[in-house]
Amino acid sequence: MTQAPINSLMEQVSDYLRRFVILTDAQVTVICLWVVHTHAFQAADATAYLNIHSVEKGSGKTRLLEILQHIVAMAWFTCRVSAAVLYRRIQSKCPTLLLDESDAAFGREAEYAQALREVLNMGQRRGGVATCCGGPSVNFAPQEFSVYCPKAIAGIGNLPDTVASRSIPIRLKRRAQHESVARYRPNIVEKESSLLRSALSTWANSNLSKLRALEPTFPVGLNDRQEDGAEPLLAIADLVGGDWPVKARAAIVELCTGVAAEDDSVGIHLLRDIRAIFKKRDADRISSVDLLIELHGMEEDSDWAQLNWGSPLTLRGLAKLLKPFEISSRSIRVEAGTPKGYLRTDFEDAWGRYLPPETQQEQQPNENEPSEAA
Repeated sequence: MTQAPINSLMEQVSDYLRRFVILTDAQVTVICLWVVHTHAFQAADATAYLNIHSVEKGSGKTRLLEILQHIVAMAWFTCRVSAAVLYRRIQSKCPTLLLDESDAAFGREAEYAQALREVLNMGQRRGGVATCCGGPSVNFAPQEFSVYCPKAIAGIGNLPDTVASRSIPIRLKRRAQHESVARYRPNIVEKESSLLRSALSTWANSNLSKLRALEPTFPVGLNDRQEDGAEPLLAIADLVGGDWPVKARAAIVELCTGVAAEDDSVGIHLLRDIRAIFKKRDADRISSVDLLIELHGMEEDSDWAQLNWGSPLTLRGLAKLLKPFEISSRSIRVEAGTPKGYLRTDFEDAWGRYLPPETQQEQQPNENEPSEAA
């Protein structure tokens, strides 16, 4: 198939994704390549996981999996399945696993959570196997199951570190009021997407040998596991040609090493914003009430004023989020009296452990913006 048709297919996938989910350009680029990869999976020795996550519910994670099931190869969309079924279906069908509610899955009984972790840890490279006890026909003897297949994992918060390191993060945000997407109607979408899925499969099958032969170059900044996952995507981009080789590398670097790759948990986000507030106020202490007012007033990339489905973060909620970091309020002395509040030193240990160091530019005060008194 010539270059023009595959470029047209890639644009169709891009338009299809944007129709139902709000995504950045980098996210669309990587997901498009990953969709093709599911059809050309046999040409790769490693696979890239998509870590589809968000801070809060209602950000489009499940919807993204729902629409992906219509265009990927051999889709298996699930959220609750026994360990035995998980092992056996991956080995027998080699599906594209679309795993929803991973936060709940890892929070289930320890045996299942460990089985899922093993499937994800071992299933990135060809030949990866997981061990499970067989049934009565084999006297319950341990059996090894192939767990290598493409995987997209959706959930709130963060994956276990060993799984996250094998994944490309796709961080979704709740749709803003001015943003709109089409309504998802499964039966209609399946009819509309079947031709696209078939065309992707045809292109992939006719280009497997070319993809196997390619040895794509990697952009600077990726670690070994990230290069493993990026390799099949970059091979596809190089074979597609046009502007795809350049934008694929830029997108992978942005998602794997840029701001999008930072720990997106609510707690980490809170620590980052509180550090900015202390810097802005140039103070060594702040009352709980004043800190909450500052958080509610933050606009850029923060939503403390409508954290819980439109309700603002409360003093109690603030204390609850800081508790895991061993930070708690105390009586502090300020000009107005001795309210409950926090000292800057209360946060320094957590900032050092969980936040990247401030850049030199961030550390320099803005001469045009006078500091506020504590």
